Amino acid sequence: MPIFEYVCQECRHKFEMIVQGSTVPACPSCKTTKLEKQISGFAVGATEGWAPSGGPGGGSGSCGSCGDPRGPGACSMN
Repeated sequence: MPIFEYVCQECRHKFEMIVQGSTVPACPSCKTTKLEKQISGFAVGATEGWAPSGGPGGGSGSCGSCGDPRGPGACSMN
């Protein structure tokens, strides 16, 4: 089930919603179905509290940013 981002054309409320099948989304604030679907991006990479094996706190020899096992300066993130 995809998560879509919308802006209400009536009250300008911004929100995300899981849309199932033929469900018609409605604004949670004013209940209108006059919505503008937004381009939604997604995050790729590390998040807070996550470290790849061999990464920070997970061993030695990794780059520290992306967890590249070749060591500091080995990846393009440095």
